[in-house]
Amino acid sequence: MDPEQFQQMQFGGGVGQTILNPTVLVFVLLAGMIICISSRARATVAFLVGAMLIPTDQILVLGPLHFPMLRLLALFGLVRILWAKFTSKEDIFSGGMNGIDKALIALTVISALDGVLLWRETGEVIFQLGNMYTAFGAYFLLRFLVRDEEDVRRVLRAFAVITAIVAVLMIYEQATGKNPIYAALGGARASIAGKVLEREDHFRATGTFGHPNLAGTFGGIMLPLFAGLWWKKRKDRKYAMLGLASALVPPFAASSSTALFGLMGGLLALSFWPLRRSMRPIRWAIAITLISLHLVMKAPVWHLISRVDLSGGSSSYHRFQLIDQCIRHFGDWMLVGAKDYGTWGWDMWDLSNQYVGIADTVGLIPLLAFLTIIILGFRYLGNARKAADAAGDKKQELFVWALCASLFANVVAFFGIGYFDQTIVAWYAILAMICTTTMCVRNAQPEPQVSIGMLKSEQTFRSQLEPGPLRGHGSV
Repeated sequence: MDPEQFQQMQFGGGVGQTILNPTVLVFVLLAGMIICISSRARATVAFLVGAMLIPTDQILVLGPLHFPMLRLLALFGLVRILWAKFTSKEDIFSGGMNGIDKALIALTVISALDGVLLWRETGEVIFQLGNMYTAFGAYFLLRFLVRDEEDVRRVLRAFAVITAIVAVLMIYEQATGKNPIYAALGGARASIAGKVLEREDHFRATGTFGHPNLAGTFGGIMLPLFAGLWWKKRKDRKYAMLGLASALVPPFAASSSTALFGLMGGLLALSFWPLRRSMRPIRWAIAITLISLHLVMKAPVWHLISRVDLSGGSSSYHRFQLIDQCIRHFGDWMLVGAKDYGTWGWDMWDLSNQYVGIADTVGLIPLLAFLTIIILGFRYLGNARKAADAAGDKKQELFVWALCASLFANVVAFFGIGYFDQTIVAWYAILAMICTTTMCVRNAQPEPQVSIGMLKSEQTFRSQLEPGPLRGHGSV
């Protein structure tokens, strides 16, 4: 990659003119009307369906500004939020702002500032403003819409249908070698994505996503959530079964080791259910094992990544080099990121690792903010599981454990891919569901519009929780 192409990639690349199918535009406008004026239930479904099933290469260009359809949907969402804020004084964040919200805001804002300080180019300013708009628009809307337990289940039902559609599309790709969505709608990447990618004589289906790895990862991180939906409510089991069957398709149809590892991570986490009360010693045992291996191995312990290939032809050595070069060049990227990370080794410009991608491009503080989101997610869910266990609510405990498993599946998948397309919406939705599901435990008191499960009574809830230790978890 020559320097000019590399710099264009830093600023987001992009097309020079609008490439937008009229059918997509009509659908987005209809979905936008539903988001603005319809019920919260319909608005949630409309946003998720539009955001997840419209390829990100459908773009409206206004001068130097690029608006993929996700950004247009987010714009309608922001209109709804502002209207609700001014007319009913409704809080944007259900249950108040918590540590995950603050960490995500810090990650987004500091990333933008670091990117601008690093490049000091007008193109980077526009690029980072676009990133901020996308992140805040999608995340704030999901936090606004997902306010109680019924909303959480509604999101999962919507994802079950979306996953089924994606699975059918990817099966069709595997059978025909053509992507029907990209071929029918056109778009900036239609000439490439309209034909199924191949590697080692295997088709790599893409569905509606930007890359096969992301399409497969979407299925892997969704599967534990559908297991939780199955445990949560009997009447939702038809959606749960649809989701469970469909979520198994994308990781295999994408022929992606990253997606398969995400799927395995979620299944492994679910299988630890019988050991849920002994996770602290298990975590310490894993940490000690990794440190011991690092001390006795000739190569660093993260070299183990290069030994793994689940799909055939996997670029696992590249994933190892990304981590290795990132650690070796800590001083280069620590402050605000680095411009020349693409020169650190072969294909090092391809940041197929969420952690390395943040570190190399915007520095240490955003990386710490991102890790804080993950740590707080596990902490909130751990406290919620303990509360449900103390209240004797097995269904809620299982549901919370499924959320933990999905979060862990994301943690594993982040080692092999960065979320640069609509997969980020699924990530934000998981965070929103975590915030809502753990709301009462974080606030150390039950709220009328949400519950942490079918608790026996408010008196039982208050007697089982210990409010003191739980207070303060809502801040970074």
